[in-house]
Amino acid sequence: MNVVLLEPSEVDAHGQATLEGRRAAHVASVLRKAPGDALSVGLVGGRIGEATVVSSTKTTLVLRDCSFDRAPAPKRPITVVLALPRPPVFRRLLQHLTALGVERLVLLHTKRVEKSYWMSPALEPEAIDAQIRLGLEQAVDTVPLLVERARGFKAFVQDRLGALAEGARLLVAHPGAHPPCPADVQGRVVVLIGPEGGFIPYEVDRLCEAGAEPVSLGSRVLRVETATVALLGRLGDRA
Repeated sequence: MNVVLLEPSEVDAHGQATLEGRRAAHVASVLRKAPGDALSVGLVGGRIGEATVVSSTKTTLVLRDCSFDRAPAPKRPITVVLALPRPPVFRRLLQHLTALGVERLVLLHTKRVEKSYWMSPALEPEAIDAQIRLGLEQAVDTVPLLVERARGFKAFVQDRLGALAEGARLLVAHPGAHPPCPADVQGRVVVLIGPEGGFIPYEVDRLCEAGAEPVSLGSRVLRVETATVALLGRLGDRA
């Protein structure tokens, strides 16, 4: 935890805040903050700054002089359209995408996605929010990743993809003899990533007809989690 995230309602008019639970335990046991120490804090959806520790135990953290004087790093103008992966992978990817500053995630149903994945507790709003918070705390960010769902592949391509990709470079990552993924791309990017095993040929054809450029990360076959992080690293950190 590199920043302690506070809800606006948790900070009173005098800049004081009292926290309990996971955040308090982490500050006491991991960060080992003592009274008088400075602590990096951020308002969810807002600015970041510092506070002074009044008291710190494994159950309760009391802060004073909470100030929020600077903006977090800007989001990267990247939208990831991801075929819904297995729940454990999805949880980890929420943290990775958030920490890497991705602006938006669209979860997509494709032929090779198990329908049961859509009923996983990992997709409950509270569960998604918990993983996003971990990513924000890691990256010293306050602005949550936007998460949307698209249960029908055909409807998504016909009705939503055009608007989503307007003014952006549209890439589809797919194993095969395709050009390498471009590096350090400037401007908005929408990148589509399939499930384990990739998109089926029909899906690749429809995406290419919609204007997507098929790209590759090389000859190695990668897991979705590895490929996603590698793609984002390749696209560069351009805001």
